Amino acid sequence: MSHDEEHIMSTSEKLVRMANQIAAFFHSKPREEGIAGIAEHINKFWEPRMRRQFFEMLDSGSEGFNELVVAASRKITRPKPPEGAGFVANANVEAADARK
Repeated sequence: MSHDEEHIMSTSEKLVRMANQIAAFFHSKPREEGIAGIAEHINKFWEPRMRRQFFEMLDSGSEGFNELVVAASRKITRPKPPEGAGFVANANVEAADARK
């Protein structure tokens, strides 16, 4: 294994790191201003799939996020599921019903 392969970060680790860097920037601001700033930055600059993974991590109780990031999550827009996600889930339910 090369030296570079040992330092490859998972996407989850990168999201935690980026979110915590944003929080570090806003840490010197008054609390509510910092929370609003974190949420505004993530809403503006993170694409829906990044925000989707962010919420999946928070929903599963993922550790590692700065407390300000967790507080800001209430103001971050939760993206809709990807196109077709409901269709697949509904298709599986319908297929199970058809076998009965």
